[in-house]
Amino acid sequence: MDNDLITLFPNFDPALVDKIKQSGTVKEFPAGTTLMTTGQYFRSTMLVTKGRIKLYRQGSDGGEFFMYYLEPGNACALSMICAAKKEASEVMAKAVEDTEVIAVPIEMMDDLMIKHKSWYYFVLDTYRSRYEELLVMIDNIAFKAMDERLELYLESQFRKLNVREFKITHGEIASDLGSSREVISRLLKKMEQKGDLLMHRNSIEWLRAG
Repeated sequence: MDNDLITLFPNFDPALVDKIKQSGTVKEFPAGTTLMTTGQYFRSTMLVTKGRIKLYRQGSDGGEFFMYYLEPGNACALSMICAAKKEASEVMAKAVEDTEVIAVPIEMMDDLMIKHKSWYYFVLDTYRSRYEELLVMIDNIAFKAMDERLELYLESQFRKLNVREFKITHGEIASDLGSSREVISRLLKKMEQKGDLLMHRNSIEWLRAG
C-alpha cells in the first residue's frame, strides 16, 4: 500500500499517507464485479490503485448511460459526496479490469478534510476533474455527430491506456456512447477502411499516428 500511495497520490503529505495506511483497507475486485449500485449507502470512499472502473447510470429499461472511468490515481467523487452526506448512490460502478482500491472509512472524512490540506485539495481536484469530464460528455452529446463522438472516444481510450490495442466489443462502445451496436459497427468499419484502425475479435488496434 505504501508504494502505491506515494507513487499514485504524490501530493499526499506524509502524515496523510500514514493515516491512510493505518486505517485504509486494500480491496481487490475481479473484472466484471459490481462495486456500486443505485440506492447503496457507503461505508468508505475508494482510492484506485490498479485496474479500471466504469461509472454509469442505469435506466428503468435496463439501458446504461456512461459517465466516466476511474483509473489508478483517481478517487470516486460520488462516493466521497454520498459517504460524507450519508446519502445513497444514484449511479452504478463496475470493474472493467481486475481492480484494486484502498477503501477509506467514511468516519475519517471530516477529520481528513480538517487536518490535511493535501486531502482537502485532492477532494476539490477530484470534483473538478469529474465535473470537467461530464461537461465534455454533455458537449459531445449536444454538439457532435456520432462519428465525431466515436473518434474522440477511441482517441481518449488509447491515450489514457497508452496502448495500441485494447479489448472492447462494439456493444460496449455503443453502451458507452448511447448508440446501437449496428451504428457503431458501421462507423468502425468506415474508420477501418480509412486506415485509422484495425478491428479484431473483441479488440481494436489503433493505427493513427500521434
